[in-house]
Amino acid sequence: SSSLPEYFVVPSSLADQDLKLYSYSFIGRRMPLWSWNHPNGSALVRMANIKDVLQQRRIDQRICNAITRSHPLRSDVHKSDLDKCLPNIQEIQAAHVKLKQLCVNEPFEETEEKWLSSLENTRWLDYVR
Repeated sequence: SSSLPEYFVVPSSLADQDLKLYSYSFIGRRMPLWSWNHPNGSALVRMANIKDVLQQRRIDQRICNAITRSHPLRSDVHKSDLDKCLPNIQEIQAAHVKLKQLCVNEPFEETEEKWLSSLENTRWLDYVR
């Protein structure tokens, strides 16, 4: 995938040939990407959706098992579909544009009440929270 970094962390129990094979199943060939690690062993792994619904369960299970085996405490994987609970990039960009317009075009001192409700309407604070 051209959108993934050149090097990234993968569970050692996943063989290279498995990674190559599985990569074709992900939208944009975006394999799971280890994004963040906490000292207690928790990790945040991002991945695109799997194209083939029939293969999704098998591939998902194989990758989750590999992540569990790589975890220092062998903890189970907890998955969240962030598409359902987080804004997409276009919504974040639109909120940022609204925020910039508000900060440039609306004098705070003259219309404090209107300004604060306008700030809330940008949704920027919701998104960065």
